[in-house]
Amino acid sequence: MSDLGHDSPLLVIVDAANVVGSVPDGWWRDRHGAAVRLRDRLAAEGLPGHDGPVEFVLVVEGAARGVESVPGVPVEAAPGSGDDHIVALVARHAGRPRLVVTADRELRRRVTELGAEVTGPRAVRP
Repeated sequence: MSDLGHDSPLLVIVDAANVVGSVPDGWWRDRHGAAVRLRDRLAAEGLPGHDGPVEFVLVVEGAARGVESVPGVPVEAAPGSGDDHIVALVARHAGRPRLVVTADRELRRRVTELGAEVTGPRAVRP
């Protein structure tokens, strides 16, 4: 991952539904619990392979909307589409380095058009 040379820490926006859905581990039986496990992994491990400071935002939708923030990992419940909320976050934080974690092709296209970098779910999942 590149150091973009900005003073602000890297903003890492995680598409919870996409990352959780990337591994067929039974997440569909407990979407809320799967999002909690992802949140807790982010809080404990940060962004593997990235040396600098990061700020996380975990975006949840649907059945995972009740997941609460923890120190180091604020959780935002998308009022509608998770993808639309992620795009709005990327746009709101223009001028600082942003990394979106998702495998969703359309979302990747939308956020890169706004200047964000993207990486796949393996960046935050074992």
